[in-house]
Amino acid sequence: MSKTQSIERIEVIDIDSWPTCEGLEVPLHPRRKRRWSPPATARRARPPKPPPLPPPSSSPPAMSTEVVVEVIDYVDKRSPPSSPSVLEPLSAIYADYKEASTSSQGLRTPRKSLRAAWAALSYGSETDSGGSDNEDGFEAKPCFIQTACLSALLSPEDDEEDDIFDPAATDEAATAGVSDAAVASTSGDSDPPPSATHLPRSLYDFDWRPFPKAPISPALRRESFSDINVGPTIPSVDPYDIFINIWDRQFMEYIASETNRYAQQMAACMLDNSHTLSPNYSRIGKWKDTTADELYVFFALIIGMGIVVKSRVEEYWGADADLFYTPGFSKYMGYSRFLILQRYLHFANGEDMCGLELTDSEAKLFKIQPVLSHLNNRFQSLYRLKQNITLDESLLLWKGRLDISQSIPNKVASMGIKSYEICESQTGYLWRFEIHAYTRKSQQREGPLNASTPAIVLELIQGLEGKGHTLWMDNFYNSPCLARHLKSVGVDCAGTLRTNRKYVPQALHSLTANNMADGEITGLTSGDVDIMVWKDNSRVGLISTYHGNAVSRVHGATKPILVHDYNIMMGGVDKKDQLLSMYPIERKRTKVWYKKLFRRLLNVSILNSYIIHRQTSSSSSTPPLSHRQFRKALVKSLLSNHDSRLIPKKPGAVNLLRPTKTDLHHRLVQYPFTGKQRRRRYCVKCRKLVNTYCQGCEKTVCMEPCFLSLHI
Repeated sequence: MSKTQSIERIEVIDIDSWPTCEGLEVPLHPRRKRRWSPPATARRARPPKPPPLPPPSSSPPAMSTEVVVEVIDYVDKRSPPSSPSVLEPLSAIYADYKEASTSSQGLRTPRKSLRAAWAALSYGSETDSGGSDNEDGFEAKPCFIQTACLSALLSPEDDEEDDIFDPAATDEAATAGVSDAAVASTSGDSDPPPSATHLPRSLYDFDWRPFPKAPISPALRRESFSDINVGPTIPSVDPYDIFINIWDRQFMEYIASETNRYAQQMAACMLDNSHTLSPNYSRIGKWKDTTADELYVFFALIIGMGIVVKSRVEEYWGADADLFYTPGFSKYMGYSRFLILQRYLHFANGEDMCGLELTDSEAKLFKIQPVLSHLNNRFQSLYRLKQNITLDESLLLWKGRLDISQSIPNKVASMGIKSYEICESQTGYLWRFEIHAYTRKSQQREGPLNASTPAIVLELIQGLEGKGHTLWMDNFYNSPCLARHLKSVGVDCAGTLRTNRKYVPQALHSLTANNMADGEITGLTSGDVDIMVWKDNSRVGLISTYHGNAVSRVHGATKPILVHDYNIMMGGVDKKDQLLSMYPIERKRTKVWYKKLFRRLLNVSILNSYIIHRQTSSSSSTPPLSHRQFRKALVKSLLSNHDSRLIPKKPGAVNLLRPTKTDLHHRLVQYPFTGKQRRRRYCVKCRKLVNTYCQGCEKTVCMEPCFLSLHI
């Protein structure tokens, strides 16, 4: 029988009976509450009992009608931990180890202190009644986390001793609980007799046990994290410089070349279908190859549309000098040129898909994949995450038909394009993302980790292993085996849990809201993974790799410290979406879904640039800009640095931003068929063999650039 099914009954108790401890997380902004305060002239001490009624002849005291609204900060009045006898010896051991690691001579750790540390690492273990755990015929191996921590506590001199502490033969203090080990480490008694310690044999071997009576501080069980060199990797505070580091010129030139190629392909297709291409009826007849500078101006106008919000695109180019007049847009680009750039903006050649072995996801995202790969690389290289990170899904509204469209009822956009994102919890910086196209499974792992959801989590955290981050997730992602795997690679995880997950004891899953009263809680631990069920307004399952069973009393409410920290750190993706909603540049309608996704990614890159600006400004003397000021400064910088009228031109260069006139008598047509093929002749300018000619002057010319250069 699996050990996850051996727990038949659990103890459900009131939450006030659990030990009290402080949460590890602090909100970015202190919680504030508006509270009414009477004016100073009317303030007086409230008597314990209501005063007697005044006589009829007495007049009521004069009261001022002034109302004062006072903003009062909440003060955290949490009580200290209830079991200092356990935390003090462990803190002393950890302090001795840190001192030894920094000194040149080293420090020998006492044997009893090592036993106390091993008992702390064997969190949740209890003495088994009779027999050994090796009934299945294989040897019990210590957990990765516990072995790594113990090897760190051992000094080089201890390895040569005969009585070295052996993790495979731990004493009774380690298995009997943390409190006994702590007492043994501080007293002068002899060492207790050794016995076998129950440790996980594999990734899926969970020995669930009740929490020990003396909890360990979450800070001792949490993975160590260094705050050195976190934040932006570039020192610049200028909005333009930060944005150019994301959308660099090399990538913009690539987009310009793909846009030009796609426009030429569409023009050739129109020629083949209609045999004529008239400038009167199609903007493609006035097409000119775009450049990286013009695309920067195009981006600046899109960003400006998120600041100056109008319901229709043509209103930005309105000629009526009224209250809604915005002449700045027509000053830098004509309306027709903006529409044709928006129509033929392209990122990848669809013909390159032929001959490539692509998965369903890669084939669906092929036309936007260059942008996805580029931004993922730039976002990760420009910023180093702090300890707390959030993994959640985000939804881009799309109402059209799309086979990868997803539905999430609790999101503002209930249906659209879903993306899985890792963001920094407090700032909302988007570090890595993946667009949901099809169900993806890992091919390297077996068992529950091969499912699509754990495969997404493990793919998104690549590069963060062993750094001590804490990953906050909701119940869509969390499971016991995923939490153990993350802990084994040096990443803590915490969040809510669906109790019907595999390896969760049936006793916890059977607890419903009807079986629990308000304020009751229960939980189990396997040493490295803790799970709990708490009844507040509703029943909620919780999982963590370091919080334990401590609770906190904050603002008059008692809740697990896991819930307290979860409420502070889980909103990273939601914070990003909230900041983006103030400048909705992706709200414009389009028939192509990946172009709307491109606008969302452009908006996210501006937000990431703003977060980098804020973080860099905090370490310098330059005062940071607000979000709106940052976007306005970025638009002005893009226009001033890339507007063709302000850039020195080469001799013979044509200004692409000014409207051009075309002689309507000249139009490009194709030669008729001679047999099975069209007649082909050499272009009068570039000498390229083509099948098109100008009907007005009867010259054999190619579509681009010879036809436009001859008749403009």
